[in-house]
Parts: sequence; C-alpha cells; structure tokens
Amino acid sequence: MNDAAEQVILVDREDREIGTAAKLAAHESGALHRAFSVLGFNRDGEMLLQRRAMIKYHSPGLWANMCCGHPRPGERTMPAAQRRTFEELSVKPELFFAFATLYRSEVGSALIEHEFVHVFGCVIDHLPTPNPDEASHVRFASIDAIASEMKRHPEHFAAWFRIYFATHLAHIRMMAERVPALV
Repeated sequence: MNDAAEQVILVDREDREIGTAAKLAAHESGALHRAFSVLGFNRDGEMLLQRRAMIKYHSPGLWANMCCGHPRPGERTMPAAQRRTFEELSVKPELFFAFATLYRSEVGSALIEHEFVHVFGCVIDHLPTPNPDEASHVRFASIDAIASEMKRHPEHFAAWFRIYFATHLAHIRMMAERVPALV
C-alpha cells in the first residue's frame, strides 16, 4: 500500500479510536493518531538503528529506531508492528510491550507527527537486510554511544527518536539490560 492510500487510526489522548484519516493528511494537519515503534537490542544490550531511506516523504536519511509505523484501521497494534518489521527489515522477532508515549513534533516539509505510540521491544542478534525503500543502513550501537552522538548531532536523528531519548532514557536503558535474560 502506498503512502497516499494508507489510512491511520485517529485517537484521543487516552488512545480511544475516534476515526480514520489518510496518513499524509494526518501528518499535514497534525491530527493525533495511533502509531508504534520497535526498539531492538542484541545480547550485548546494543540498540539496532536504521537510517531512513532517502525516498521517505519525511525524515529521509535520518537515524531512527529499528522500526516504526501505524496500524491500519481494524488492525491490532502489535501485529501491525510485526508486519512492518518484516516489511522494513525482513525479520519476525518476538515483540514485548515496553511503554506508551504521546508526542507532537514538526518533522519538516510542513508535516507534523502527533502520535500516541505503543513502544515494543525485541531481541535481535544480527544485522538484518533492510528493504531499500525503507532504510538505507542498519547498525548496532550502545545506548551511551547513541546518547553521545545525539547530543553532538541531533539533526542526524528522527524527531521521535530524539524525544524517546529525552523522555524515556531510563526505560530504554532498562530494556537494554533486560535483553540478556530474554536470550
């Protein structure tokens, strides 16, 4: 499904569904909608990052977490995250719910991300092969290395990923420490 035809689920601040909208229209108006993010970690607690493909309609070429996207109308959030993780990286990791967050950020090109995000974690011990329409590169990095790089060059990272680090870093660190017990 292309971005022009993709629909998102509009929600209120409690994540209750209130309608649907075209994905691009929701990003143009800043309408609050449901989303998900997947944070992947290897057995050393390093996080998997992807560099968004240059053809993405917003935030192209920026580093972000393993996967993010939107459930379709009628689709549950965790299966949507599993679907997109496979579409973007050709992997099907077992996901666990980590936390939920709400944010609003301008992402360039007069677009606004205003999302109620379900954040999932997973274990991934190899560099996956990204779909070139979705991501140009993948890499593992320690939480400290990401935080340091983000402090020096915030413009290299997607807005939502910077927000996660600013508001949920303690939780992300706990996720990274939890992974060896899951392997």
